[in-house]
Amino acid sequence: MRRFIKMTAAMASIMILTCLGLIIYYNRSLPNNYYITTGSELKISGFIEAIPCYNVYSGEKAAAVSTNNVKRAELKLLGIIPIKTVNIQEVNEPVLIPCGDPFGIKLLTDGVVVVEVSSFETSSGLKAPAMDAGIKTGDIIKTINGQRIKSNEDIAHIIEKSGGESLSVDLVRDDKGITVNVDPKIYNADGTYHVGLWVRDSSAGIGTITFYDPETGVFAGLGHPVCDVDTGCILPLSKGEVVDVTVNSIKKGTSGVPGELIGSFSSGSAMGSLEMNCENGLYGIMSDYEPVNDGIPLGMRQEIEAGDAYIYTTIDDGAPRKYAISIEKIDLQDSRSGRNMIIKITDKELLEKTGGIVQGMSGSPIIQNGKLVGAVTHVFVNNPTKGYAIFADTMYSCSRNVITEDSAA
Repeated sequence: MRRFIKMTAAMASIMILTCLGLIIYYNRSLPNNYYITTGSELKISGFIEAIPCYNVYSGEKAAAVSTNNVKRAELKLLGIIPIKTVNIQEVNEPVLIPCGDPFGIKLLTDGVVVVEVSSFETSSGLKAPAMDAGIKTGDIIKTINGQRIKSNEDIAHIIEKSGGESLSVDLVRDDKGITVNVDPKIYNADGTYHVGLWVRDSSAGIGTITFYDPETGVFAGLGHPVCDVDTGCILPLSKGEVVDVTVNSIKKGTSGVPGELIGSFSSGSAMGSLEMNCENGLYGIMSDYEPVNDGIPLGMRQEIEAGDAYIYTTIDDGAPRKYAISIEKIDLQDSRSGRNMIIKITDKELLEKTGGIVQGMSGSPIIQNGKLVGAVTHVFVNNPTKGYAIFADTMYSCSRNVITEDSAA
């Protein structure tokens, strides 16, 4: 009898520990916010049920996606054991056009980005005024002595004309405003005033359009931000253009050496405007664009399954084509921007031509079960057949902010 009691207690302890482990795992791995199409119910897995709680009004956050109320539900393991309470936003099922077209990016920064702080030779020896003032690589300089800085030329002109007087510099660091004072010094080599700064005011490149919303004219691309090549910081967007691109050749990817689509801007005229550069991609409004594909429904993250899917992408001077992939892993959390899924290229033709995922394919839309579920974002450097992808519902939510901002303006 004692042995039976001990075995029963041991089994009960194992079950309790297993349940606790599952609760902790799901609490950490499942997101706090979900989108569902109007009239549908949240379904996650056979082990987890969403039990409705009550409705709350969520002001700004709800308005960014729809005018409906945000519902709250409690996620329960086996419909019994509480895991966490989540927000559920109902949206009318968006129909978006998956694109896969390459596009050219011409971006002007809002302010200038500090890419290097250095010293230089003066009559009094080596000096580093910017460094002494506390300016750091990655800072964004917005104004000097109250004058808005729009270009490298602006900052150079103000420093050269300073006469050595102290300059008040307003900058942004880690999304916080900072003001410092910098004292220009005369550089022996050219006899003019310098502070020891190297800055960048623009960027250009090639990416892939993920989707186009025919109702609003808004597009989404890349799935990751346009960052400064030296600092890795997200470039603050002042204004920018979308231009047509011709893919001229492919640099095939190999282990340790990322491949690349090599292209050129094929037109001087803009196809559209850039409105937002954020951690989840590049967004804007098209004015002259004719997508090739028909519209399909947006797939929510909880609908995605490990298994077969395909991407649309363009690897030559032609229209986007469909290529087979496999979705290997799905991370429902919002905390890993641009890295929500691990995908693998399985299409033999694409592997033969590119080696897998190459630079320039970022933004290529992912379709599964007839729905737009994501976009390619990164390649694994040591295995170009694999890479990361972002959820399409994340990109759609960001694209709605473009409409909100445009309407407010």
